[in-house]
Amino acid sequence: MEVRKGYKQTEIGNIPEDWDIKPLEVLTSQIIDGTHLTPKYMEMGVPFLRVTDIQDTEIDLNEIKFISIEEHNFLSRRCKPEKGDLLLSKNGTIGIPKIVTWDWEFSIFVSLALLKPREKLLNVNFLEQFFKSNYLNEQIQKRSKQGTVTNLHLEEIREFLIPVPTLAEQEAIAEALSDADALIESLETLLAKKRQVKQGAIQELITGKRRLPGFKNNDGYKQTEIGVIPEDWQVMTLAKLCRMKSGESITSNNIDQFSEYPCYGGNGLRGYTDRFTHDGNYALIGRQGALCGNVLGVSGKFFASEHAVVVTPFEQTDINWLTYVLVDMNLNQYSESSAQPGLSVSKILNLVFAIPSTKAEQTAIAEILSDMDAEIRAVEGKLSKARAVKAGMMSELLTGRVRLV
Repeated sequence: MEVRKGYKQTEIGNIPEDWDIKPLEVLTSQIIDGTHLTPKYMEMGVPFLRVTDIQDTEIDLNEIKFISIEEHNFLSRRCKPEKGDLLLSKNGTIGIPKIVTWDWEFSIFVSLALLKPREKLLNVNFLEQFFKSNYLNEQIQKRSKQGTVTNLHLEEIREFLIPVPTLAEQEAIAEALSDADALIESLETLLAKKRQVKQGAIQELITGKRRLPGFKNNDGYKQTEIGVIPEDWQVMTLAKLCRMKSGESITSNNIDQFSEYPCYGGNGLRGYTDRFTHDGNYALIGRQGALCGNVLGVSGKFFASEHAVVVTPFEQTDINWLTYVLVDMNLNQYSESSAQPGLSVSKILNLVFAIPSTKAEQTAIAEILSDMDAEIRAVEGKLSKARAVKAGMMSELLTGRVRLV
């Protein structure tokens, strides 16, 4: 492997000449795991953290377990987490880091390791970013005691090799990557909010609880077999709005990744083929398998396989509106239990729900929800880009290919 000028070859690849490389045990004053015994939980007391408690951005105190102060004091003799330490998941979902940023006392279970960095050698924020990197995952895979890595041993953690810039450069790297994390977190929050708003809008719009401008009716609401709906709406079966029919048989030999027409099966896109069965706007429902009942809106020329139910709208039905209705109906709940779960088309067609009195109102509802989907896709695109940028930054900064100091 060629080594760039100003860099040196090490066990973990090329790093700058002025960087060092050390095992993690040299850079920490302690690496230890939590108690190996399941404590007696209490309704109130001292928080007791497990691996599941550190997998979100914030720790939810309403979800964690508690132990007595006496048991906490006993456990603290061996393992005492403090502000500025780093928690690391070592069982189950491994390699998740969490800096202790809070002041309250707590104890930890064996599924977590506690790392106490030596402040004059290692910046805890730099270490956290290092544990988030693919670079570390490679070491985890290489040093694992078994093929499928579900547990980390303390000796493995102690042996992890860490590239060590100066503290000033560690801090600069950590700050840059932390800023990238903040952007990702803000986009994740925005995305969750937009999805929640859309779900609320679906519930209100397709039941008539909320009417769009131009479609409000002064007659009020009425009680029906499916609940309260607008006075001018009707309760109908799906059979009055569309017809449903399974697609055609096709073998995997006739599906590839380069032909002209998309081929859809029960779980969505299977690949591409050289002929099509439909041309236009339709909804597809997965007919068989664990994901039966999933709904997808499709348009243009495509091939529908026998595991997909093609929903063809009647003249008075807006297919985009009907697609949103079908998604909200959670059709999987109607699957018939067997070795291979499946949906009965006749059963689906007999399901009833509320129908706006005009196709124009159906279209207006679909357009509102479609606009929300477009906003969600835009945020998803930004989030995907931000994650890719962060991954690139980690690859460059944690190996010293790009220097900040």
